[in-house]
Amino acid sequence: MASHDNKPYLTPSEAAKLLMVSPITVRAWAQKGLLPSETTPGGHRRFLRESVEQFAKQHKAAPPRNELRVLIVDDDKQVAGFLVDWLTGLDEPFVVETACNGFEAGGKVHSFEPDIIVLDLMMPELDGFAVCRQIKSDPDTSDIRIIAMTGHPSPENQQRSLEAGAEICIAKPLDTKFLLGLLTAGLL
Repeated sequence: MASHDNKPYLTPSEAAKLLMVSPITVRAWAQKGLLPSETTPGGHRRFLRESVEQFAKQHKAAPPRNELRVLIVDDDKQVAGFLVDWLTGLDEPFVVETACNGFEAGGKVHSFEPDIIVLDLMMPELDGFAVCRQIKSDPDTSDIRIIAMTGHPSPENQQRSLEAGAEICIAKPLDTKFLLGLLTAGLL
């Protein structure tokens, strides 16, 4: 694994790790002018390592967040309830919130600041594909990992979810051991 310790510029995710906050928080600080940043010609925000380290000293960055914030988005209250009970009952330090539709998910993405979203694809009105595309197209939320799930697994749904920005699409009923591995993995 390559070391990023000598890179002069950091991505929002790398700055967030140094500051021990979520990438969304780093972007919010940048938008408010609290943390200096630059924008690449491609529209991506970058942070000078020196500025991030100075910011951390000035603001005495919060202690590391030891929990993983998971947002469950599913219109089936039984599935959502099962996932909340299961995740909060594990030894892993999960903080879990739910949203019952795509619109509620949009609000919770900004208020809860999840690290990962477990997203049902088949929901009325705003489906999971649209939610995924919106989250991934917003520079403030594009770093959030999305695990799509569906009760209608098919090659088409798999392909559409990946194209929308999900890292994987898993079938319901869920294989909880597999899902736990996905949740706790840094990246697939």
